[in-house]
Amino acid sequence: MEKRSLTCIGCPLGCAVSVELEDGQIINVAGNTCKRGDDYARKEVTRPMRIVTSTVSVKGGDIPVVSVKTEHDIPKEKIMDIMKCLASLCVPAPVHIGDVVLENAAQTGVNIVATKDVAVKIS
Repeated sequence: MEKRSLTCIGCPLGCAVSVELEDGQIINVAGNTCKRGDDYARKEVTRPMRIVTSTVSVKGGDIPVVSVKTEHDIPKEKIMDIMKCLASLCVPAPVHIGDVVLENAAQTGVNIVATKDVAVKIS
């Protein structure tokens, strides 16, 4: 039997959660004080997901980059694929919070959106 220890990030409590697995199947989850802890632990040991945050270059903006993030969490193993897509991306100013700067990033079905406004540079 395998046992994994996690710190839950489902809520501010940060419970120490343990997950027991046998033949890759979850047998028991313990240590969580709420349902979110159980959900987080099960997801984390079977299919870990993450929100990715980064920056993207802006052409003609009053600042050179805009902060961006994935609209939803993506499989953890796709993080580097997403970062490669963002490394070569340059978007034109203006950019507004919520603008989709990249659709279906790394074939995940998840868009990359701006999290900041960037105005056009005035010369």
